[in-house]
Amino acid sequence: MKYGIVIFPAKPLQDFVNSYRKRYDPHYTHIPPHITLKSGFDADDQEIKTIIPMLHVMAHRFEPFDITVTKFSSFKPVNNVIYLKIDPKDDLVNLHNEIEAQFPNHIPEYVYVPHITIGQKLTNDEHSDVFGSLQMLKLNKQDQVDRFHLVYQLENGSWTVYETFRLGKE
Repeated sequence: MKYGIVIFPAKPLQDFVNSYRKRYDPHYTHIPPHITLKSGFDADDQEIKTIIPMLHVMAHRFEPFDITVTKFSSFKPVNNVIYLKIDPKDDLVNLHNEIEAQFPNHIPEYVYVPHITIGQKLTNDEHSDVFGSLQMLKLNKQDQVDRFHLVYQLENGSWTVYETFRLGKE
């Protein structure tokens, strides 16, 4: 089965993101707005049974932290993805790095850039038009991260939560 590890922002930020995603992201209905900590990986039931306790231990080592959304950005020319840039604060980057270290046989495809996807699979013209107008907007949105989620992909391509991991000591 295919799994991933993500952070879902609070509802006000999700609503803001979805106001754009419903127009520009064909995966809008497959998963809520999220910050990827670990991109999709395959694991069987036995592997997941060893991963879950490790994620609980890791979550307890991190305290809740704030994130800041600063601007719209793009991965062009690599691909036509428009996203909200998340300031790469130490807490977020360290959490990502510790999770990645638990999967030594799964090499990430890209360097980690904390973000929330706004639009993808856009033509070059669509990308230029949309990004051109969005990058002029000023943003400074705050959110607090107090948990992350192990998600898995269903047969129809959508993702759902398998387990949630709260940050901090219980």
